Parts: sequence; structure tokens; C-alpha cells
Amino acid sequence: MASDKVQSVSDADFDSVIASDIPCLIDFWAPWCGPCKAIGPVVEALADEYKGRATIYKMNVDDNPSTPGKFGIRAIPTLILFKSGEKVDQITGAVGKAQLIDLIEKAL
Repeated sequence: MASDKVQSVSDADFDSVIASDIPCLIDFWAPWCGPCKAIGPVVEALADEYKGRATIYKMNVDDNPSTPGKFGIRAIPTLILFKSGEKVDQITGAVGKAQLIDLIEKAL
């Protein structure tokens, strides 16, 4: 569920989104996933806090099966951080805000 702060990304535009020099965090989620819903407000808050320094996107794994398959995602939520098209790190599960901040800071 994208919002005005967090944009949606699809299989079709994924490569162009992660190619940016600005760190890009992708939240792989699904609408039926309880932990995904729980982490949603944290992801929204980070989009605000890192505006201009990092971009945050959400990818619905039900609608876009190709990209999660390419990265071997077997559990959601999984958040993967990219910079200049390269995977920097990833984290799986409904983790706390501090862990997500640590993840983003690795690429700044």
C-alpha cells in the first residue's frame, strides 16, 4: 500500500528505481501480511525523515513475483537496501525503527 510518502515499485520499473546514486530501500510486502502492516508506519516515518537523502518504495510481492524471486525472498516483510543498482544489505521481519535506520545509514 503506497502513500504520498512511499511510492510503489513494480517488476517493470524496478531496475530503473534502484539505479539511483541515492540509497533506495525497497519494502517487499503483501496486503494479507500482518507483520507487513505492523512495519508500515515505521517505513512511512523513515520516508519522511530521509527525504532527499534516501528513497523508500514498497513492492507488493503478489502483484510483482519476478523481482522477489530474483532476490530469493521467501519471507515478508523483507527490506533490501540498494545504492547505484547494487544490493547493500537486507533485513527480514517486522524489525524496529532503529534497525531500519542502521540499515539506511550504511549507504549514506
